[in-house]
Amino acid sequence: MVKTNQHSEKEVQQLFSRIAPQYDSLNNVISLGLQKTWRQKLWRRLSVRDDFHCLDLCCGTGDLTIQAAQQLGPKGLVVGLDFNQEMLNIAQQKIQQAAVNVPVKLQYADVMSLPFTEQSFDVITIGFGLRNVPDAERVLRESYRVLKPGGQFACLEMSQPSTAVIKIFWQLYLKIFPRLAQICGGNYRDYQYLQTTTQSFLSAPQLLQLLQKVGFQHCNYTQLTWGAAALHLGRK
Repeated sequence: MVKTNQHSEKEVQQLFSRIAPQYDSLNNVISLGLQKTWRQKLWRRLSVRDDFHCLDLCCGTGDLTIQAAQQLGPKGLVVGLDFNQEMLNIAQQKIQQAAVNVPVKLQYADVMSLPFTEQSFDVITIGFGLRNVPDAERVLRESYRVLKPGGQFACLEMSQPSTAVIKIFWQLYLKIFPRLAQICGGNYRDYQYLQTTTQSFLSAPQLLQLLQKVGFQHCNYTQLTWGAAALHLGRK
């Protein structure tokens, strides 16, 4: 296993349990509201039919999961999977409030060992979660395994701008935002973790190569907001 996150699973689990209550509000503040726009761009890039089965990995508090349900008709199915029960509890509340017309199942499980048979899903998404797992390649291989032939995979993740001037400002902001989170009621050390994982994760070209390595075809990525985030797409 080549570790893409040096923090232990237990440490990450405990962190997300602590930040779950304020996760949504602080993310909106820290991302300047951009995370919502990025998620919308993800769904605009996917071709979805009413009867598709969609899997949202590292679903957290359920934003992408709910958006998946809003793309489908009553014959569709959405599964949101996460390894943190506190985040799933919040996701369940949000799904009930959204009153979606599609069956939505939330599942507590390990994203590196998916509890599904091969070729189970038409679409698999993961938003801001891949950098939090110990082995990103293993997650991608599991995603490829449970995706149907011709199925679509989409990964939305923080990234590093490639333009020198933008990169300087982005790195400066990453240093500031743990303090901003603290001012808004978060824990400084918790958001320092989010800062370090953003800076140390794979670059957009490296993640593209990893998608291709595990077998995905027609892979591409789009930089969002001058490279602060990246949207990667691939097909099986």
